[in-house]
Amino acid sequence: MDRLETMRVFVAVAEEEGFAPAARRLAMSPPAVTRAIAALEERIGARLLHRTTRIVRLTEAGSRFLTDCKRILGEVEEAEASAAGSHTEPRGQLGVTTSMMFGRMFVAPILLDFLALHPHVMARTLLVDRVVDLVDEGFDVAVRIAQLSDSSLSAVRVGSVRRVVCASPRYLAEHGVPRTPAELSRFDALTFSSTASQQAWSFASGTRVQTVSPPTQLIVNTAEVAIAAAVAGRGVTRVLSYQIAPELLSGQLQIVLVDFEPPPIPIHVVYLEGRRAHARVRSFVDFAVDRLRSEKSLNG
Repeated sequence: MDRLETMRVFVAVAEEEGFAPAARRLAMSPPAVTRAIAALEERIGARLLHRTTRIVRLTEAGSRFLTDCKRILGEVEEAEASAAGSHTEPRGQLGVTTSMMFGRMFVAPILLDFLALHPHVMARTLLVDRVVDLVDEGFDVAVRIAQLSDSSLSAVRVGSVRRVVCASPRYLAEHGVPRTPAELSRFDALTFSSTASQQAWSFASGTRVQTVSPPTQLIVNTAEVAIAAAVAGRGVTRVLSYQIAPELLSGQLQIVLVDFEPPPIPIHVVYLEGRRAHARVRSFVDFAVDRLRSEKSLNG
């Protein structure tokens, strides 16, 4: 097995965190994968992987080598595509990440349509409610709902969303409609938080920021549960506007305290390498930007 093939085997083992799943991905036998990694470590003279009976983890040397392998293999793939006259034809593996609910509602449908148009592209996704480091975790594209910090990533703004307070019409009919954030003290709050503790709700009050902590009976770590509880008439919740677009359209939820909402939060498609990105990355970014910009719930 030549050095490039050995690198591909190592990358597969590192990404799949195991010899058997890497073997399935590469259509190789597990013993062949094991021999390739052993020969690689012997040639380099360093241990690249920590092995247990359940999982495989990178050593410090292995982590550095993985970064170099991905760069080298990417350059080889790009050179081959260019030499073959297919530099603009999307092909190869595409890694896309975003938050869980946004991914389910928007990114997954976009990605499936993109793959239908480009059969030579194979995609993997990571839908998770945290910021994923594209370089460290091996992804090409992310869709982020946040103010972006300075970085070396390229970014294209595709819209914005609001942070809104909402409740069911039935609940508001029974308890009244809050006119100011301070009035939330007499309402039942359904708090969506990624931590185990309640987080205060911040509102814009002129040039000041007003913070309130309404009484909370339920704290959940997923917006879908908070939304379902609000639809069921259990209280008020605070989520991003896109997350309740279907419920607003059907009349199941109603937004309150519109005049006190903080500034909208921008949505960006971010990706590696800018104009030097692989054809698959450039093509997917263009495709995703067009689709996301056409979504009314992300631009209102």
